[in-house]
Amino acid sequence: MIEVIPSIQIIGGKCIRLRQGDYSSEKVYDENPLNVAKIFEDSGLKKVHLIDLDGARAGRMVNYPVLQLIAGHTDLIIDFSGGIRTDGDIGKAYEFGANTVTVGSIAVKDQELLTSWIFSYGREKIILGADVENEKIAVSGWQKGTQIDLFEHIEYFIDRSIKYVKCSDILRDGVLQGPNFSLYERIMKRLPEIKLYASGGISSVDDIKRLQDIGVHGVIFGRSYYEGKIKLEDLAKFGQ
Repeated sequence: MIEVIPSIQIIGGKCIRLRQGDYSSEKVYDENPLNVAKIFEDSGLKKVHLIDLDGARAGRMVNYPVLQLIAGHTDLIIDFSGGIRTDGDIGKAYEFGANTVTVGSIAVKDQELLTSWIFSYGREKIILGADVENEKIAVSGWQKGTQIDLFEHIEYFIDRSIKYVKCSDILRDGVLQGPNFSLYERIMKRLPEIKLYASGGISSVDDIKRLQDIGVHGVIFGRSYYEGKIKLEDLAKFGQ
């Protein structure tokens, strides 16, 4: 069984989507993210991936009131990401209703701090965000590239007990042309011990089925739903 998780991206308190992480491509889908979250919950989905894009770009949590609102008015399991850089940030994320957090930039900027979080909060509560362009890690809401190799990056944190990893191919994100299947196949072959969440480029239910066959743990989708390519009722076959 594969986890199927919708994403809600937030800028200025609104549910939006970007194309390939380009903030100038912002498109508003709903003024009220809670409306979107309730649609997901009513369809039988159990989890949501909530992304504070303002926070990712600013380097500090910004849209935590949206997290609090969704946590307070739905029973969705919330994975929160964007702007988590300090002990205070991660504490605030959990305080305001996150069940797990996905962290990416801090894994590059302060490896020791992330390692301490894994041991403090437990490996069930922390997801490593390893988002890439041409298999090199990108950080700060994908605004900054690095020369860090994806596989070496994940392996470093496997040695420090990370269990869950989310990987987005930035060049596939928001373009509805299908995910980078070959990348995920190589990750699963080389690093079979991790639970991998694939995101970026999901364009159809068939894409989800193929990722399930590859062996990924979960799929995070966004634009394909907002643009009508995936209907929520069609996700029942994945056991949601």
